Amino acid sequence: MAPIKKPVHGGDVHAASRELGRDVTELVDFSASINPLGPSPKVWRAITGARHLVPHYPDPECWELRQALASRWRIEPARILMGNGSIELIYALPRALKINHLVLVQPTFSEYAASMARTGGRVTAMYADRDEQYALPIDRLCRLLERPAKGSRTPDGILLCNPNSPTGQACGADDVMKLARAAQRRGVWLIIDETFADYCPERSILPLASAWSRVVVLRSLTKFYGLPGLRVGYAVTAPAVIQQLRRELPPWSVNAMGQAAALAALRDTAHARKSLRFVEKERTRMAKELAGLLGCTLFPAHANFLFMELPRGWHGKKLTEQLRREGLLIRDCSSVPGANRRSIRIAVRSRQDNDRLLKALSGMLSESRS
Repeated sequence: MAPIKKPVHGGDVHAASRELGRDVTELVDFSASINPLGPSPKVWRAITGARHLVPHYPDPECWELRQALASRWRIEPARILMGNGSIELIYALPRALKINHLVLVQPTFSEYAASMARTGGRVTAMYADRDEQYALPIDRLCRLLERPAKGSRTPDGILLCNPNSPTGQACGADDVMKLARAAQRRGVWLIIDETFADYCPERSILPLASAWSRVVVLRSLTKFYGLPGLRVGYAVTAPAVIQQLRRELPPWSVNAMGQAAALAALRDTAHARKSLRFVEKERTRMAKELAGLLGCTLFPAHANFLFMELPRGWHGKKLTEQLRREGLLIRDCSSVPGANRRSIRIAVRSRQDNDRLLKALSGMLSESRS
């Protein structure tokens, strides 16, 4: 059996720190798409206030956190399962739901395919069309379910990242619900990863997820709430499916500090509104600047990052390495299935950080033309 390749994605500032001989604080990480305003100030107070919980095991039910999420989404707590980041749930789903054949829309997050490889399952890729700006192919997915190719079997599951990483494309809630109805009719699991949906809430189907017994929606508090180091994510689905998933998880998935921090983050709606306004404004400004670089192509973005292609003759890996030496980390997407060798992804950070990257990027691309 061939060894399973470790998926490559952004956010490993520790490896970059060791490689470059620089402290983590000296690096500017555009490779991980985290809220540029950071966690709510109330998170720090909550962590300090929860110190008395450290000598105790965390609540395995995440009861208070699930109550808060249930109230927010107006659903029953029994329809919510917490995980050690949404990644723990991604790896539990193929086993829990007995998915042997999963359809993915590429390009997308590499861990989906890795979770299937871990269980020996099969992945079929459906490629978003670059000429259509990588729009998510909902109609093609529906046709796959309703009219399978002659001699082929209907897959066990479809996984849709909406908004998609790394392309930033998103489809509307009506389109996702159309796909959900088709999946329900065919008895196929539909998993929707809404990790970035806090940046376009009108496109989410989370409040309706548990209406279908074959739909699972994944959410994370990593990106929008700025808590990647604490690992908090959750699944929303029918109670019976929650029980199937729970059996695949360890007893204490979310630690006490993570639970306290997540609860404080969810309650600070003012910080959430401020974060959304900032990202929308800064993403628009940054996209305009990047699109103005000769030969670069920008794609529509509905999250806190931008997916783009470098000018012809450039390679995403080459630029990533050059910026890395400057202490600027971006996401090289040249090897992502469905993207091309010129593809990169850049997170939206503070205005100062963004200006630093824009200046470095402009200089490097200009030098290559001279």
